[in-house]
Amino acid sequence: MTLFQALLIGLFAYLGSKRTPWFFGVTGGWNMIGRPLVAGLIVGIILGDVTNGVIAGAMVQALFIGQITPGGAMPADVNWAAYIGIPLAMAAGGTGEQAVALSVPLSMLGLGLFNFIMTINAYFPHMGDKAAAKGDGAGIHRATYLAAAPSFILRAGSAMLICYLGTPVAETLINNMPQLVLHFFEVAGKMLPALGFAMLLKQSLSKRWMLVLFLLGWVVIGSTSMSVTALAIFATAVAILFVMAQGNAQPAGTAATEAVEEDDCYEE
Repeated sequence: MTLFQALLIGLFAYLGSKRTPWFFGVTGGWNMIGRPLVAGLIVGIILGDVTNGVIAGAMVQALFIGQITPGGAMPADVNWAAYIGIPLAMAAGGTGEQAVALSVPLSMLGLGLFNFIMTINAYFPHMGDKAAAKGDGAGIHRATYLAAAPSFILRAGSAMLICYLGTPVAETLINNMPQLVLHFFEVAGKMLPALGFAMLLKQSLSKRWMLVLFLLGWVVIGSTSMSVTALAIFATAVAILFVMAQGNAQPAGTAATEAVEEDDCYEE
C-alpha cells in the first residue's frame, strides 16, 4: 500500500466516523460512508480491487448489521473495523473471512479511541459557553470548528498510519500463518456474520412466531432461482398485506360493545 492510498483511506475513515459534521452530518457520514459495505467499495476503489473490496465489506457489514448506537453509546467501533480491517486484509492478500477476523479486535480497540476523542471534546462546549457569556459569536464558531480537530487528527491519523505501517506486518503474518490457523479464520469469518444477523433478528422480531417468516425467506432463496432483489420485493408486499390486515382487524370485545350500543340506541 502506498502512502497516498493510506492517506485517502485515513481521510474517508474520518469522514465516516461518528460526530463528523462535514458529509451531511451523521446521515451521510456515520450511516453511509461509515458502513462497512460502503467502506469496502471505497477501499476497493482506492486499492484497485473493487470486487474483493465489496465482498469483504459485505462480510464485515453482516457482522455489525444488528448493531445500534442509542444515544451515541457504541458497543463496538465499526469505523476501525471497516477502514483498517478491510484494507489491511486486502493489501496483505487476505480474503473476506480474514477481514472479518481482523475487524473484531480492531472494533474493540477503536472503541477506546472513540471514548478518548469524546473525553477531549468535552472541553470545547465549555469553551463555547464562555464565548457565549461574553457575547462573542466568533468564539462560539471557533469552539465548534476546533471540536472537529481531535477527531480528524486521531481518526485520519490512526487509520493512515496503521494501514501504511501495518500492511507489511499483516502480509508477513498471513503468509507465515500455519494452515490450521488460516482455516480457523476462514471458519470464524463465516460464523461471525451469523451472529450479526441473530442480533438483528432479536431486535426486529416482536413475536417469536415471526421467525417463521425469516425461515420461509431462507427456504425460498435456497430452493428456487429467485434473486435477492425479487425476494425483497415479495417480502415487502407480504409485510404490507400483514400490516393492513392487522390494522383492519377488530377485537371481539370491541365489536360486541359496539353492537350493544347500537341496540341501546334502537331501544331509546
